[in-house]
Amino acid sequence: MITPLLIMVREGFEAALIVAIVLAYLRRIDRLDLRRFMWGGVIAAVAIAAAVGIILDMTIGGLVGSDRMRAFAAISLVAAAVLTWMIFWMRRQARAIKNELEHKVDTAIETGDPRRAIVAVAFFSVLREGLEAALFLVASATTDDGAEVIMGAAIGLAIAAVLGWLVYAGGRRMPMRAFFRVTGMVIVVFAAGLLAKTILFLQVSGDLRTMADNVYDLRQYKWLTQETEIGKTLAALIGWDPRPSIEQVIAWFGYFIPVTWLFLRTPKSAQPAAPIAPPVTGSATDSDSLVKTGS
Repeated sequence: MITPLLIMVREGFEAALIVAIVLAYLRRIDRLDLRRFMWGGVIAAVAIAAAVGIILDMTIGGLVGSDRMRAFAAISLVAAAVLTWMIFWMRRQARAIKNELEHKVDTAIETGDPRRAIVAVAFFSVLREGLEAALFLVASATTDDGAEVIMGAAIGLAIAAVLGWLVYAGGRRMPMRAFFRVTGMVIVVFAAGLLAKTILFLQVSGDLRTMADNVYDLRQYKWLTQETEIGKTLAALIGWDPRPSIEQVIAWFGYFIPVTWLFLRTPKSAQPAAPIAPPVTGSATDSDSLVKTGS
């Protein structure tokens, strides 16, 4: 239940943040008459995302044996790829998302039919988050019980809605950078686990061989197996296996180490510039040279 909860807090908060920013801007420009059209776009996006998730789950539910394992592997791999794209996109866009949305709202209002345009802004902004959440929940359902996934997702969505309301009503600056950095690292761990599970599914289906089937074996500790809630949570969150193959371990660390470094490193544009040495003499030539170089 922990994994779907964390997924929905992250994805749900991004969607709630979008809604809060649009609502706050409509209030600021005194166009709250358009908010019902915005909510129409939000509801339509959520409905489509939920339908996609149900269809994916029903499709996988009808598969058995090796075909089921291959489907699980494909979904886990795609989810890991989308997660990787998402964390780096949010790392770049976290600061600019407010201005970008306000610009879209301005453009929408300036068009001939602002109501339809506001619906489109809300719909497409929330739909992306909803489709990502649906894909990640289906991926987490490969190890979690369906009822636990639904319960965790519902709790996470409720938390995200509260956070979005606080952004809208409180008017205070949220520490977005810290929030997205912490949740981003959680997602890096989750994506590494998805890759490890992709390897496991392909090995179970017989499509991928192994050079060493058990790097270590901790099955004697029952609390680390999927027979317990702790083991299930670890398996869903980090791809834990009490007896992993060497390929699973390589996939996990081969993803986690470089992606963590890339995610946490300071961008070059944010690094302080080297100080410029003062001129040795005060000649006119030196002064002109410094002016030309921007000193």
